[in-house]
Amino acid sequence: QVQLVESGGGLVQAGGSLRLSCAASGFAFNTYTMAWFRQAPGKEREFVAQMYWSESSKIYTDSVKGRFTISRDNAKNTVYLQMNSLKPEDTAVYYCATRYGSSPDTDRTVYIYWGQGTQVTVSS
Repeated sequence: QVQLVESGGGLVQAGGSLRLSCAASGFAFNTYTMAWFRQAPGKEREFVAQMYWSESSKIYTDSVKGRFTISRDNAKNTVYLQMNSLKPEDTAVYYCATRYGSSPDTDRTVYIYWGQGTQVTVSS
């Protein structure tokens, strides 16, 4: 049974940092692309970042480039999202997601497994 469990969300002031974690189980973690999405109130769920193994596989949405970093620890079956210089517009529920294979894709419809989400709130 595939499980993705996010943690690390919370309330932070603008300019602050948070690190989200997503613990994965029930599948061959090192053969799956891992991604982060987010959904703000009244908005569609949007892509944030994804990676397979290498630095070159990392893709970010433009609004977080230079501020967020995705990483993974295959030994711990965990993917992370380091978020720095947070802004109020980063406020959302953040979801971890995964799909088999290495081809890059930012389309949420191709991701087959999702976590329950973790709330990130950035105050101004």
